[in-house]
Amino acid sequence: MLTDIEIAQSVELKPIKEIGEKLGLTEDELEFYGKYKAKISERAMERLRDRPDGKLILVTAINPTPAGEGKTTTTAGLGQAMAKIGKNAVIALREPSLGPVFGIKGGAAGGGYAQVLPMEDINLHFTGDMHAITSANNLCCAMLDNHLQQGNTLGIDPRRILIKRCLDMNDRALRNVIVGLGGKINGVPREDNFIITVASEVMAILCLAKDTVDLKERLGNILIAYDYEGKPIYAKDIKAEGAMAALLRDAINPNLVQTIEGTPAIMHGGPFANIAHGCNSVRATRLALKLADYCITEAGFGSDLGAEKFMDIKCRMAGLAPDCVVVVATVRALKYNGGVPKAELSTENVEALEKGIVNLKAHVENMHKFGVPVVVAINRFGTDTDAELKVIDGCCKELGVSYALSEVFGKGGEGGMELAKTVCDVIDSSESNFAPIYPDDATVEEKIGAIAGKIYGASGVTFTNQANKSLKEIKALGGDKMPVCIAKTQYSLSDDPALLGRPTGFTVTIRDLKLSSGAGFVVAYAGDIMTMPGLPKVPAAEKIDVDDNAVIHGLF
Repeated sequence: MLTDIEIAQSVELKPIKEIGEKLGLTEDELEFYGKYKAKISERAMERLRDRPDGKLILVTAINPTPAGEGKTTTTAGLGQAMAKIGKNAVIALREPSLGPVFGIKGGAAGGGYAQVLPMEDINLHFTGDMHAITSANNLCCAMLDNHLQQGNTLGIDPRRILIKRCLDMNDRALRNVIVGLGGKINGVPREDNFIITVASEVMAILCLAKDTVDLKERLGNILIAYDYEGKPIYAKDIKAEGAMAALLRDAINPNLVQTIEGTPAIMHGGPFANIAHGCNSVRATRLALKLADYCITEAGFGSDLGAEKFMDIKCRMAGLAPDCVVVVATVRALKYNGGVPKAELSTENVEALEKGIVNLKAHVENMHKFGVPVVVAINRFGTDTDAELKVIDGCCKELGVSYALSEVFGKGGEGGMELAKTVCDVIDSSESNFAPIYPDDATVEEKIGAIAGKIYGASGVTFTNQANKSLKEIKALGGDKMPVCIAKTQYSLSDDPALLGRPTGFTVTIRDLKLSSGAGFVVAYAGDIMTMPGLPKVPAAEKIDVDDNAVIHGLF
């Protein structure tokens, strides 16, 4: 059986110019990064501004398990399948982070015969967006420390610096560091922290900015510190926003690539959904809606994280409204939710499936709360039995939703034609009445309560003393009317990763809050969420290599 990278390397890619032409993009509207990658310029977005939008399809999933769900694979395969049934579709995805690529999670370009290519480039440096974001963030940090060194005319309190340096790599040794050691010439000694690039506010800003003007304004509004009197200090106060925007001049433009079958794919931005808002850029999604009749995008992790933030943050800010939500699940993952160990998931177990399918029910019901039609996609494995698929059929009938079996991993677009037809039928026959889960003018506490109660199923929310202290400061700065981005575990609907299925009777504990004033939302930390992940005992990096012919091996 071929690996993902072997399948990807066997494909003869089309020149990206041809993919652009298929979308009606001119050569002057593309900025080429070699033969198979390009950025789409602002000129294209200006020209297409008044074109009607296509239909917006969001692909999400149940809570992730070690068994895998295949959300990105389903997204890529659905795009390929749309082409098979004669539909004009564009896929809009996030860019992978190097941290998970060399860690444990893997890449974000799909799998099998439903991949976005060139997968080696996409999963490694791609067009340099991650590095540009890292550099812009760290430039602000360097300018702040330089301000301290050069007299500190703003009176910045070194004990209350909020912005953190970042790195697009899993490196636990950088979670807590001391900077400025070595004497007076080397700066002001203080404690500092590194976070992974995809958790940085600069990443969130890039993904939510409408254009360069908006980007620059948002960068200037990043709350970076407090002074000795407790007054806020923003990036614009140290005059950092212009240079930061200059570093992001090219990174703000979406990237054009293709699937294995030549379906156009736009990849841009990559915030994690468990510690950030988990969606690709507004610019990429808007562009895809202008270029095709169907835009197929995804949100990170399960619908309790990525999809909720897509609806309550991204759609709210960008004025978007999804026409359909696809919830991806597997029989194996649902049996895991029913208590079956990973090693036994290939064995038929109807009882465990009936127990674990409550997780699927929760995600479908949650998506209906946003007023959007739902389709269930069952990513089919060869070990799924007729008896188990009958349980899925009964569950979907009980929920009143359409479902389709998807075999895009092994069959590409052909294996997703049933799903593509089902999605189109649901869009044509149903009306989306999208509305966020909470109103704009709700308080932060009310927003967190709405998400915890309506989406997670919690019986209540508890705020620690530190959270209450942070909340008071956020309100004083006028941030209490912003949307909320809850950082919590992806493995459970609750804030406890051990609670599988559909837990009840639990409370969510908010341990701290942070104002992302440039991005325009409040981050609420539920549970012990690491913003700088570490590598596992056996990192994926150990298996990745490049041979004498510069061919990469071991990348999935």
